[in-house]
Amino acid sequence: MQDKINSVGEILRKSAETFKDKTGVIFRENKLSYLELENLSNKLASFLKKNNIGRSKNVCLYCPNIPEFIISYFGIVKTGATVVPVNILLSSEEIEYVIKNSDAVAFVYFDGFEERISEIKTSLPPVLISTGEKSQFNSFSFKDIFRTEKSEFEIPEINQKEDVCAILYTSGTTGKPKGAMLTHRNLLFDVNSIIKAVPISERDIFLTVLPLFHAFGATACMLTPLTIGATISLVIKFAPVEVVEAIKNTKSTIFMGVPSMYNVLVSLPDEMKPFLSSLRFCISGGAGLPVEIKEKFEKKYGKIIYEGDGPTECSPVTSVNPVGGICKPGSIGKPIPEVKMKIVDDEGNELEKGKIGEIVVKGENVMKGYYKMEEETKKSFFGEWFRTGDMGYEDEDGYFYIVDRKKDMIIVSGMNVYPRVIEEVIYRHPSVSEVAVIPKSHPVYGEVPKAVIVLKNGEKVERKEIIAFCRKHLGKHEIPREIEFVEQLPKTSTGKIDKKALKEKENEIN
Repeated sequence: MQDKINSVGEILRKSAETFKDKTGVIFRENKLSYLELENLSNKLASFLKKNNIGRSKNVCLYCPNIPEFIISYFGIVKTGATVVPVNILLSSEEIEYVIKNSDAVAFVYFDGFEERISEIKTSLPPVLISTGEKSQFNSFSFKDIFRTEKSEFEIPEINQKEDVCAILYTSGTTGKPKGAMLTHRNLLFDVNSIIKAVPISERDIFLTVLPLFHAFGATACMLTPLTIGATISLVIKFAPVEVVEAIKNTKSTIFMGVPSMYNVLVSLPDEMKPFLSSLRFCISGGAGLPVEIKEKFEKKYGKIIYEGDGPTECSPVTSVNPVGGICKPGSIGKPIPEVKMKIVDDEGNELEKGKIGEIVVKGENVMKGYYKMEEETKKSFFGEWFRTGDMGYEDEDGYFYIVDRKKDMIIVSGMNVYPRVIEEVIYRHPSVSEVAVIPKSHPVYGEVPKAVIVLKNGEKVERKEIIAFCRKHLGKHEIPREIEFVEQLPKTSTGKIDKKALKEKENEIN
């Protein structure tokens, strides 16, 4: 597929030529055809070009899951400029960092975010564009742009391997967020490999609630369906009832989510089970999917969850369990076509099957580097192999497993303890809804595991019961030394449990 299309902007162009009036996007009661998406993004591209925005220029996009995100994304990249999606949950200070660090010359924003925009108005780039009407900031508006600009636009020649299509900022778990530069080739390659690995077609309807500003959402839930001529059903945020109603109303066939979403869907009333009947299968990524959650979801709804994985720096998909083939619980599957993965030690030496080490990846989906961070880029590679920071192993059948993030590993008296192993056990306790295990400093052992637990509604459990349960299934050094019960766990913008926030809170206590 990437051999036929030279740039990401051409994805929409080619599909509009083929699928024309077919519905490309559904949002609530509204539908947009492929031709409408193409023409509206062309109008934005024309406007940007008039304002000297094109190759080597970066444009921030601050917008939730609405059709205007897709129109903006393609309008920006069609000019040859680089799109810089901004996490909508960032603080004002964090948004300012992204604007300044990315050297953005323009800022496209959802008109419902004007209050937040007012907090950063002194840091905004010179070209400011609202997705709605004119605003208090004297910005340009989509309404005026769509009324005055032409719907034809000539996409400039793109250097597929060198020109950066998107800069995606990592969550900044250590230090400041880093902007991963993904070229047109990176993204086209990853989309093509996903299409080869997963049986999807233009007949599919993708329920898209994963945020499009995130790598998983952008590549798997936007670029991929638009490449094959499928339909995207957009949901602005994850609210379980709204999601299952959208699946029912649009007859969505594919759902992609993160583990915490599946955990919530499992708890919905049984009368909502038929709402998911149109789904062919589900895919989970972004974090390890606890086996207990997978089994409960599949038993309740009769739909298989195929787990996959990949970091932002890899565009992001690197592996998935074979859809329709052998799906191994707890595994992130096999590498997608033309992507290579292996397990290495701290020096980059490959380890034998079954040995735990760091997962590294090689392929044309691997980023060009971090924006303006040469040293950080060098540290992230062993030669051509990108270091994911995930600790895991490969089994005899070539399936990969993530034990935990390298940075999340807990060292107890010199022994490696992986929080995910402990979490998998605690999830099996019938009263537990969610759990996160983090390190707690200890004067003798250095660190010990601490489990932060959310119980199911109406359940009451004593700390000693959880400890006793863990003793049955874990080694002595793996048993949590502290149990904390909370009403809810902090989540990232993609719905993953935010261990960084939990660790920061723990450090404040200590």
